[in-house]
Amino acid sequence: MRELKTDILIVGGGTGGVAAALGATSLGYRVVLTEETDWLGGQFTSQAVPPDEHQWIEKFGCTRRYRAFRDGIRQYYRDHYPLTEAARSNPTLNPGGGNVSRLCHEPRVAVAVIDAMLQWPRTKGLLTTLMRHKPLGADVDGDRVRSVTVRDLETGSDVTISADYILDATELGELLPLTKTEYAVGAESRKDTNEPHAIDGPAEPGTVQSFTWCFPMAFDPTPSANHVIEKPREYEKWRDYTPRLSPAWPGKLLSWTYMQPVTLKPIERTLFPADATKSKGSFFDYRQIVTRAHFPEDVAPHDVSLINWPQNDYWELSIIDQSQETIDRALREAKQLSLSFLYWLQTEAPRPDGGAGWPGLYLRPDIVGTADGLAKYPYIRESRRIRAKFTVTENHVGVDARKAAGKNPKVAEQFEDSVGVGFYRIDLHPSTGGKNYIDIASLPFQVPLGALIPQRVENLLPACKNLGVTHITNGCYRLHPVEWNIGEAAGLLAGFCLAQKTKPAAVHDDREMLRHFQDLLVAQGIELSWPESVLKS
Repeated sequence: MRELKTDILIVGGGTGGVAAALGATSLGYRVVLTEETDWLGGQFTSQAVPPDEHQWIEKFGCTRRYRAFRDGIRQYYRDHYPLTEAARSNPTLNPGGGNVSRLCHEPRVAVAVIDAMLQWPRTKGLLTTLMRHKPLGADVDGDRVRSVTVRDLETGSDVTISADYILDATELGELLPLTKTEYAVGAESRKDTNEPHAIDGPAEPGTVQSFTWCFPMAFDPTPSANHVIEKPREYEKWRDYTPRLSPAWPGKLLSWTYMQPVTLKPIERTLFPADATKSKGSFFDYRQIVTRAHFPEDVAPHDVSLINWPQNDYWELSIIDQSQETIDRALREAKQLSLSFLYWLQTEAPRPDGGAGWPGLYLRPDIVGTADGLAKYPYIRESRRIRAKFTVTENHVGVDARKAAGKNPKVAEQFEDSVGVGFYRIDLHPSTGGKNYIDIASLPFQVPLGALIPQRVENLLPACKNLGVTHITNGCYRLHPVEWNIGEAAGLLAGFCLAQKTKPAAVHDDREMLRHFQDLLVAQGIELSWPESVLKS
């Protein structure tokens, strides 16, 4: 068995893992970064999800490196794409034109930008990346993790990597059970968290948010175009599938009618913007990642939308702490759901003109780098979560919860140990426990250091959405810029502890040391609080 020794091991090369590697190597520490797929970037790349961001993202509310990543995306398009002059000169260019984000883009562009950002630490010999490697086991000595063993998915050979600090940046918090780190999973009981939207009854570990197997879908407007795929094996199952949720879903899943996440009332959309009305929006431009509007007519590509819509959310089975047979079945069914949705759109979806289906729709496997045209990895919304020194609950960040508790409903709880900021609604998709959407107002919040520190294990840190949050607050801490901030802060914390010869818990508990660490974060471009203009708005 091959063995490696490094200062900091980061398992999982997603959004948080990349940010953690950038932070740790900036302090001069050696990092080994492992990733299960062959693309770094997670949500941005292998999961193919355009970034969900808050309304102030162009000015503040993210780390300096996250902003450099965003700037790099736009510059990549300007440098390498034959854009119109209007698009090229637009300082806030939205490459794909989608309305879910100010920066809808192709996954491969994010791969290129991330690779460029990591090139300098690679050149300095500080960063080693092991692609297509999955965690298999860990060696634990009391309250410390000595090493993690990962398996090369191409060759089947194993590598044991020992490190002073281990960061779990996997999408499902895979190191937590392997290292015997205490963790939570699923939905907590209201009696335990006192959250208004927590479950009224015993905790439900099996209740986790749906995941989605995303895919890019283009449209060929040629009248005779026919790109209809072979009928998926489970097509009839998913075409006729009616979700079993509470409150009830308004009919079949493969339909233009779906549940409005906030009001839980039926709402209808159509496919293309040209067919939208005042009361009926369109789906295609929601997560559009390629728009011909940015290109001269003679080279304009077909429009492409990234399909991460209500119709291909999968919530029948959980893939956390289940048998391998159950996990394999869930992943297969999720793929079949997405392919069935495409086939339905191509062949049976009702059109405004009274016809059925758009055979000009087609997959773009080249955009996601796969043979089947689906993303390399499912879009994971909810992970295992460490039992942390401090857990963020709805009462700290939810508007209605703070009002009910007699707190200021205009300001989230302010944390003296802040290591970053974020903002997004508390947005939970339907769950494996049969619960429908929970989509409620939250406030611009902070990331407390206490939520990054396990209650017992000394040298393992969460570096993505596996920090100390609840099932409810995961809904606002799971998005791209927040996960990046969590990962970057974790990477810097590991480096700070190595430099100071101390432990994360000591940094949290010693006020002077905490201030020194926060000074480092600020110097590295991490915002610890929101501007007064936001807090008073």
